[in-house]
Amino acid sequence: MADFPSPDWLTTLKEKLNGDEKYGHTARNWEGDMRFILEPLGIHTETIWMYFDLWHGKCRDAFLETPGNLDRKPAFTLKAPYDNFVQVLKGEIAPMQALLTRKLGVQGNMAVLMRNVPTVLEFVRCAREVTTRVA
Repeated sequence: MADFPSPDWLTTLKEKLNGDEKYGHTARNWEGDMRFILEPLGIHTETIWMYFDLWHGKCRDAFLETPGNLDRKPAFTLKAPYDNFVQVLKGEIAPMQALLTRKLGVQGNMAVLMRNVPTVLEFVRCAREVTTRVA
């Protein structure tokens, strides 16, 4: 368990994804990395970039990115104000509802994302299970 967003949270989530049998089975055909961009809002005055390398039910890497090192071109980028990500993590808004109502902006192939809704939901479940609190 770890505080969101922190390097510990990313490491804990990576370990959870790699050890979670249900996620592994559901995401077994997923091929694509993701970048989350948490935009400043309220007490958060800086943008936070998180990167996840997801491949066939495993998380090969997860880390905070720095502004000068954003050369990766992930398959998907999710971008939203910090509080919108928190609402998803707290279960105040469903992940797909957040995407469809544009509370979370997404760049990437929406058809692929929509065909893999169970994978998205399992990823969010795992993220919720490792989050002790939001900073």
